Amino acid sequence: MGAVYEDKIRMFFAEHMHEDEEIRYVLDGAGYFDVREVGDARWVRVRLEKGDLLVLPAGIYHRFTTDEGDYVKAMRLFKEAPRWTPLERGVETEGNVYRRGYVERRERMVREERGVVV
Repeated sequence: MGAVYEDKIRMFFAEHMHEDEEIRYVLDGAGYFDVREVGDARWVRVRLEKGDLLVLPAGIYHRFTTDEGDYVKAMRLFKEAPRWTPLERGVETEGNVYRRGYVERRERMVREERGVVV
């Protein structure tokens, strides 16, 4: 499909986060968003196809790839001014205020599900 396409696919498949919600609406084709399970141990794969909408919270690590059809047309929607910058997972992003906020919310939800009050 060409070098530009292959570079873009590699970029989307690198684990990263955003400082705003990633809201995607699939117009055509299909693909997979991978997100980390609680504790970051395993990937959870979510298949999206035409008509699907996915909202990923700011600060969650994720990646994307197409399915076997090797084609997806998706629209990214923003609540505020668009910020497209992917921040690759690393020491710097662990300290990012949006990442810390996501982790704190996720940990609070886990404690609540287990009935632990802090």
